Amino acid sequence: MSQNDFAGIVGLGTYVPSGRVTAEEIAEASGLPEWVVREKLGLHGKPKPGPDDHPTTMGVWAAERALEDAGLKASDIDVVISMTEEYKEYPVWTSGIKLAYDLGAERAYAYDIGQKCGTSVLGLKLARDTLLADPEVETVLVAGGYRNGDLVHYDDPNVRFMYNLGAGGGAVLAQRNRGSRILSSHIVTDGSFSLDVKVPVGGTVAPLTPENLADFRLQVSDPAGMKERLEAKSLDTFRDVVVTACNKAGADVSEIRHLAMLHVKRSAHAWLLDALGLSEGQSIYLEDVGHLGQVDQILSLERARDAGRLRDGDLIVLVAAGVGYVWNALALRWQSATSRGNAS
Repeated sequence: MSQNDFAGIVGLGTYVPSGRVTAEEIAEASGLPEWVVREKLGLHGKPKPGPDDHPTTMGVWAAERALEDAGLKASDIDVVISMTEEYKEYPVWTSGIKLAYDLGAERAYAYDIGQKCGTSVLGLKLARDTLLADPEVETVLVAGGYRNGDLVHYDDPNVRFMYNLGAGGGAVLAQRNRGSRILSSHIVTDGSFSLDVKVPVGGTVAPLTPENLADFRLQVSDPAGMKERLEAKSLDTFRDVVVTACNKAGADVSEIRHLAMLHVKRSAHAWLLDALGLSEGQSIYLEDVGHLGQVDQILSLERARDAGRLRDGDLIVLVAAGVGYVWNALALRWQSATSRGNAS
């Protein structure tokens, strides 16, 4: 391969269930005032999955839209990277294989990855790395679904920061030497948070039994300690991964046109924009859908494009965080569909 080869994004697709959970309903279920849900949590409502809105299925629907967006067929795909969350249709199950099969990607090999809500950014990094390393691969699909909202109980104030978890699917198609060039990425992990947020039963440590079934939900083991440790690190690390991803690309944060960010509480969103010297118009706050896990960055990018916010050559950064803990960012240069074959 030529040293001038690059990996680019050529198609985007999302799926958001039509059902709704309103801020009023969340307030009533949690005991919080509705204004706190709306203003502090930054949540006006979120999708409510229907009976057929399973994580892998939502990923397939998003992938179909991404294929249409890219003008490609499922048979064009060489690799499927599933970013479907660990909580999915079945345990001990490779969602990517089913996603590829249902999509009709008969030539593709498939595998799953997991980095919680950082998985789409990680998936795009792996797509880039694969395209640049393997001359047999021309097209990579990163797709999957998220439904962790099922695991949040509103009567548990310790998981208040997860009241925004919802459901949806997202997909990105990447190809060699076409589309919006994926430039660079940066990932930071801190395993000291690895046991803070988890479903405490259903694994080998505490196998699921009739007696502990009620504990099969997201829980926080040390809420005060986690809050103290995160406050000392999280926002600064958010900023740092964005800055480093830009620097690796030979760019400065002042060049960022759009920051595709996960949904967080409103004050954290505003802090990061201010820390990077960005305005509210350089990001999209997902207050109408909440946090769709690793789908957030794809949805933000798609909305920015559809709103006409992006121009050829714009620097875009996708930034995410996942419990465990991981913070990651990925920089790219935007190319519209009409000029994607001419990206350089």
